[in-house]
Amino acid sequence: MASNYDRLDAGQRAIVDASVETYARVRPALKGVTNDVLHTLREMFKHADDAESLFITGRTKSVESFREKISRLDPPAEPGGSPTLKFPDPFRTLNDMVGVRVITKLPRDNAVAANLIKRQRDIFDCRGDREKAIGSIESGTYGYASRHLILRTLQNEAVKEYQAVFNPELPANGSYFFECQIRTIFAHAWSEIEHDIRFKSQDPRAWSPQFDRQFTATAAMLEVVEKEFAELNERYEKVRSFWDESGEGALPLTPDRIRDVWQTLLPHVDRKVDDDWGWAAELVAAHGLTETWQLVELLDAERITEVRKALDHRYSPGPDRLLDDLLLWRFGRAHIELTAEPADASPRPRRDSLQRRLKQIERYR
Repeated sequence: MASNYDRLDAGQRAIVDASVETYARVRPALKGVTNDVLHTLREMFKHADDAESLFITGRTKSVESFREKISRLDPPAEPGGSPTLKFPDPFRTLNDMVGVRVITKLPRDNAVAANLIKRQRDIFDCRGDREKAIGSIESGTYGYASRHLILRTLQNEAVKEYQAVFNPELPANGSYFFECQIRTIFAHAWSEIEHDIRFKSQDPRAWSPQFDRQFTATAAMLEVVEKEFAELNERYEKVRSFWDESGEGALPLTPDRIRDVWQTLLPHVDRKVDDDWGWAAELVAAHGLTETWQLVELLDAERITEVRKALDHRYSPGPDRLLDDLLLWRFGRAHIELTAEPADASPRPRRDSLQRRLKQIERYR
C-alpha cells in the first residue's frame, strides 16, 4: 500500500522535501523545547495540591512521521481539479511536532489536570481545548476519551534557542504552539495499541475489518471499566470520610444516616422493603453509639464473618437481624438487658431469642 508521500506529484514532493530538510535541521533544537515543557509540566504537578498525574511523557515528532503527515492531501477544490497539500506550510500550521501526554487515573482527573495547566497563564497560553470523545458520544459510537489542549509557550528560553536555529534573521519571541493530551491510563493503553496497529503498522496491507469491530468493542468495555473504577473510588472516599471523627464521622446516627452508611458498606445485605430505619437508631443509641464512625467500627467485615459462623443463620439475615446480632456479639448480656423485655415479662420472645443466640455465640467462642 502506497504511503502519503508516494501519492504526491513532482511539485508537491519538492515542497515536502524542502520542509523535511528544514525539519531535520531544526529537530535537535526542537527536542530541547520538548524537554523544557516536559520539565515544566512535571514540576507543576509535583507541587500541585489539587491535581495529580501518574506520569507525563513527551516526544518530538520523528522526521519520518513529519514527512508522512505533511504529505497528506486535501480533495480538489473544484471537480476535475488536483488534490492539494493539506499542510503546505507545516511550521505555521502543525501543532503536534512537540507533543506531551499527561496520564491520569480516572476520567474526573482529566478536567482537574486541564484546569491546573490552564491556570498557569504566565507560562502557557491555552489556545484550544477539546474532548476527543465528544463526537463519538454524541453520535452514539465509541472511542477513547482524551482532553486535547493547544498551548502556546510564553517567553520560553528553549523556544528562543529553537527559533534562532530555525531562522536567525527573525527576532526570537519564545512563543511556540504545542499539543498536550490528557487521558487516563486505560485510554492511554488503548490508544497506544490502536495507533500501532492502525497507523504505524509495518505492513499496511495487514488489515481486516474485524480489527475495527474489536477496537469498537474494547472501547465500549473500556468505558464500562472506567465508570466502575470511578464509582469504586467514590465509594472508597465516602467510606474513608466515615472514619473522620472531626468531620463526616461525627455526624449523628439518625435513621437516614444509618441507612446511608449501611447501603454504602453493605449493599449486598439490604433486604428491607421499606425506609424505616428507626429501629436501628434505637438499637445503637441504647449502647451510646451516636456518631457515624462508631457504627462503621461496629460493621467490621471480620466481625460480620465471625457472627455468621457463630450463629449459622438458616436464612441470610437482613439489616435488622444482622445489626442485632453484631450488637449482641459485641455487648453480650448488656445488649439483652438494654433492648429486650424485662426479665419478669410474659411472654418475652425477644429476650428468649437473644439468650438463645448468645449461648450459640459463647459456644462458638
